[in-house]
Amino acid sequence: MSEAVSRRCALRLLGAVGAALGTAGCVAEVPHGAGVRAAAAAAAPGPGSSARLDALLARLTLEEKTSLLHGAPDPAPLGQAGYVSGVPRLGIPPLRLADGAAGVRVAERATALPAPVMLACAFDPALAREYGRVLGREGRALGQDVLLSPMVNLIRTPYAGRNFETFAEDPKLTADLVAEVVRGIQDEGLIATVKHFALNNQEQGRDTVDVVAAEQTLHETELRGFEAAVAAGTGAVMAAYNKVNGVYACESKPLLDELLRGRWGFDGWVMSGRDATHSTVAAIGAGLDMEMPGGTHFGGPLRDAVRGGTVPQASVDLAVRRILATMDRFGLLAARPAARPAREPAAGARVARRVATAGAVLLRNEHATLPLTGAAARSIAVIGPTGQTPFVSGGGSAHVVPDAAAAPLAAIRARAGNGSTVHYAVGEDLYGRPLPAKLLTPAADLDDRGVDAGRTWSHEARFTLPADDEWTLLVHYTGQRPSVRLDGAELFPVRQGAAEYFAGGLLGSAPDGLSVRRRTLALKAGVHRLAVTAEGGARGQRFRLRHTTKAGRATDLAEAVRTATSARSVVLFAYEDATEGSDRDSLGLPGGQAALIEAVAAANPRTTVVLNTSSSTTMPWLSRTGAVLQMYYPGQEGAGATADILFGDVDPGGRLTQTFPADDHATPVGGDPLRYPGVGGRQEYGEGVHVGHRWYDAQHVAPLFPFGHGLSYTTWEYEKLTVRPEHGGLRVEFTVRNTGRRKGTEVAQVYVGPSPELTLDQPVRALAGYRRLTLGPGQAQRVTLDIPPRTLSSWDPEQHAWVLGSGRREVFAGRSSRELPLRAKAVVASR
Repeated sequence: MSEAVSRRCALRLLGAVGAALGTAGCVAEVPHGAGVRAAAAAAAPGPGSSARLDALLARLTLEEKTSLLHGAPDPAPLGQAGYVSGVPRLGIPPLRLADGAAGVRVAERATALPAPVMLACAFDPALAREYGRVLGREGRALGQDVLLSPMVNLIRTPYAGRNFETFAEDPKLTADLVAEVVRGIQDEGLIATVKHFALNNQEQGRDTVDVVAAEQTLHETELRGFEAAVAAGTGAVMAAYNKVNGVYACESKPLLDELLRGRWGFDGWVMSGRDATHSTVAAIGAGLDMEMPGGTHFGGPLRDAVRGGTVPQASVDLAVRRILATMDRFGLLAARPAARPAREPAAGARVARRVATAGAVLLRNEHATLPLTGAAARSIAVIGPTGQTPFVSGGGSAHVVPDAAAAPLAAIRARAGNGSTVHYAVGEDLYGRPLPAKLLTPAADLDDRGVDAGRTWSHEARFTLPADDEWTLLVHYTGQRPSVRLDGAELFPVRQGAAEYFAGGLLGSAPDGLSVRRRTLALKAGVHRLAVTAEGGARGQRFRLRHTTKAGRATDLAEAVRTATSARSVVLFAYEDATEGSDRDSLGLPGGQAALIEAVAAANPRTTVVLNTSSSTTMPWLSRTGAVLQMYYPGQEGAGATADILFGDVDPGGRLTQTFPADDHATPVGGDPLRYPGVGGRQEYGEGVHVGHRWYDAQHVAPLFPFGHGLSYTTWEYEKLTVRPEHGGLRVEFTVRNTGRRKGTEVAQVYVGPSPELTLDQPVRALAGYRRLTLGPGQAQRVTLDIPPRTLSSWDPEQHAWVLGSGRREVFAGRSSRELPLRAKAVVASR
């Protein structure tokens, strides 16, 4: 290994130590024996590694080299996202790459962990390390070499369809947690891939939008998580789909070469997002090493470019070397690679349960609605479709099919125990009812129709509506989606891009596994024509056509109200199904859920709303409810975790990592289409460094719930704040006391105000540190947090460097970004 490489590895290790210190001692230690061999193998290439790589490169043909730089069909697919052919004659194995935001997404079942945003709500880097270890071990056990995770992009707009896949709106919290997830994945010998580098904060127009952000904005917001991942030793980085400041991310030399490799010292490899490569010469020249999932640009065209002299052979060799060096670092080029571990489903399930309970956020709790105790726990109405159909994970590449997932209704019944009554009402029908037998002329049974392989089945019929009505038509199917035409128009046309393949984690499939598509439309009174055609394909298929109507929805609502009236307590499950490939079109709950909550809460004010949603939600119905519990997408153990919180077996210790706005307009991007979704293919990060809660503070906008908010079943008191300069930064100390009558969990948070000596734009308050505490009744703990110089610094675009914000700085401590009872000042000395 060269002296330069040795120094770079040493700097990376120092950076990792610094990142750990920055989280105030909350970083996990590797348990004895857990991933030790993999971690040791991943520490650094051994002596002679560089010479071996040189020898390998010298023996590779140009065809073989380029085969390592792009995806290809897998001859023995495991259901993963990507495959890279190896070179068997030289002992270079293939690579299998799996999606894995909240569990390893392959054909086999895997542990479905809670969504990363729920993990983040725990404010617990040690738990993030364990989360990563589950991903790492399962990825290796399921035949994978690379995990396309974690997603690092900030939650910038609440409309973004993939907010559940990432962590927070805050740069520091994101950086802390991403680093630990990366370490956890790689502790187990799996290569982590942080994505999407950079500014991929929405799905709408993600493949083409030009995202414009100033240099200071970039470094102080979006880039911090990626930088932390590099410091943690991530093996790979995925370049984003979008353009960044006028250039596609996969062709951006300032991003990939000058920043990622030059300033940060990244020595792994950079792959493209799926179909995000747009060129050959520009992309490889900018520092892109691998095109996924195929070889449109890095296959034959790259070989032609080398032979024609437009791409230097050295550029190809450098890309191949980066991939091989990373494979070598993880032991994949060893003569006898480490054996793959067995899956440990029980261990994965335990971590999933811990994350789901730790990240549960109690948003509202009036009149002691929760926890359920006494008579309130013995007479319960459970309402809502996700009370009976567990909402495990979001849609798209983050969706995982678990080993098992209980329904919340079953978990609540089990916890309520004998002698209790727990009744259920669906409230809203998600999957439709069969079409009435006498509706169609000529008649046809469309509720369970089989089509043999190689055959085509079709039927044309008419039906008459006596009055105008709103219908939702749903098709459930196992093979190629049937064509359903109503009055000559196709109801379920092929959609563009990822939206065609990803239809949500809840709504995209029926409880029995059939794929589902739905369409809501207003139908006029009179005669309508329906035509259905289904192809059996190579394997045959089953399909069914179902519907819901205005009358059916009224019946479901009336039944829910009756059920609520007859019970002492109501637990109403509400959902919002987000997915890769599309953004949300509203921050309110979809369908008729708002009306359902209003009606049920009016009938029984002891109504707890459990939210299985992806991101922040507006709540015009809030004041009518007794309690609101945010459970996001809680993974396979979500039912048990929800019951744990509802009955008070566990204190709700989660805190929001994103601000919940009061309405759709009161957001950092609300009312400004140039900020979101963009105008004419161009989007500007006009909020600058004021992302998330910083914008609400700067604009004096009152949120529905602030960043860091979360209630407990006990009460807390903060006292005795002291702040003093230390090690070029600040040492903050204060006391947190549990003043209630039960054990509880608190997340103490520290924020810092701007420097008076910097002329740069600065947040009104920036998150500087936090500590998750569990204390018994009456117990107190003295908390010490060190705020390092980096946290007290701003990026100076003229110097292209971090500059310390010296002078008298104000420090705040408390329970959320808007509940900060303690404040003090201390002088940060200039260097």
